[in-house]
Amino acid sequence: MSQPISERVDDPAAMEESGRRKIDWAREHMPIMAALREEFEREQPLSGETIGMAMHVEATTAVLTEALAAGGAEVAITGCNPLSTHDDVSVALDAHDAITSYAERGVEDDAYYGAIDAVLSHEPTITIDDGADLVFRVHEEYPELIDSIVGGCEETTTGVHRLRSMDDDDALEYPMFAVNDTPMKRLFDNVHGTGEASLVSIELTTNLSIAGKTVVVGGFGQCGKGVAMKARGMNADVVVTEVEPRAALEAHMEGFRVMPMVEAASEGDLFVTTTGNRDVITREDFEEMKDGAVLANAGHFDVEIDLETLEDMAEEVFEARDGVRAYELSDGRQVNVLAEGRLVNLASPVAEGHPVEVMDQSFAIQAVSAREMVENGEEYGAGVHNVPDELDKEVAEIKLDAEGVEIDELTPEQREYMDSWQHGT
Repeated sequence: MSQPISERVDDPAAMEESGRRKIDWAREHMPIMAALREEFEREQPLSGETIGMAMHVEATTAVLTEALAAGGAEVAITGCNPLSTHDDVSVALDAHDAITSYAERGVEDDAYYGAIDAVLSHEPTITIDDGADLVFRVHEEYPELIDSIVGGCEETTTGVHRLRSMDDDDALEYPMFAVNDTPMKRLFDNVHGTGEASLVSIELTTNLSIAGKTVVVGGFGQCGKGVAMKARGMNADVVVTEVEPRAALEAHMEGFRVMPMVEAASEGDLFVTTTGNRDVITREDFEEMKDGAVLANAGHFDVEIDLETLEDMAEEVFEARDGVRAYELSDGRQVNVLAEGRLVNLASPVAEGHPVEVMDQSFAIQAVSAREMVENGEEYGAGVHNVPDELDKEVAEIKLDAEGVEIDELTPEQREYMDSWQHGT
């Protein structure tokens, strides 16, 4: 089982100072979280609770974590991806009296799960997840904790898919909010956050331009839509691949070229997978790719690009650039994979994750969902639940107020009209 990160680094004081600067910068640009933190400090809605978290441990996550602690909770946190932790931020969190951080970048599988075990040794009453590894670990290895867990929240598409599969099999034994599926998360984080952050990380990692290239986007869900829209805005020729007919038709009606991956493989300069599924790019696609093709994954797990097969096909594998692994094939072509096929906007060497303003919205949903579980958890049975709509609207209203944006209100007559079925032509 892991020790807190501060006990494993050489100069924790210097790292704490560096991490604190990052966190303070993020806090300056997260007005929703600032408003919620003030409320949490005043009302202490999480007093007496222990929150276990498995998240991408970077500055915006730290703002959420400290807000939960300000609300009265004891918090234990670790990473949800071996390459997405900022160690200095993790150390800064660990310096907080009410927070213990086990997250460290670049750990192997044993240490990754050892850190999750360490979080669970705190016996959390609330879990907050990004990818559902923490929830899954509870059910598989620590079922004795289930009775004392009030509920939890899941951040991302992949995690919600896993939880719904558990729920369908009657294997999920406590309530979880599908934070990913609520409008303030899905419409902004997945589209604008993933779209912008992924392409920025790709450009900084490769020092190559997006403009003028053919960008192949695997999947046209909310994340794929964001990548496709942002790439087109950067003057790329964008091709979309899909398996779902309605999503494919939507991409077509949005003006994108749509074709199977094996056909797109010979055209693409840059490939970005966004599906949350495995084997999106496989051997038959590698065989068709141009020399110099760049492959990146913007889905949660490193299974979308079949890296085992690509390595088997390669005559030589080498680091072409920091964060760029080159696979030289027998015919002399070179295929380049970014961030080891992991989440490119968080796992590449220069990655900062989603823009701060976007994460302000997403993490505000996490905060109010945790508060809801504590205050009204008895109303939710085991399984996956949508975040109550009034909580989503609460976050939107705080954001509009912070931006100085005013909107109209329905008149009593309008409300009566909308609520009645008796008004005809």
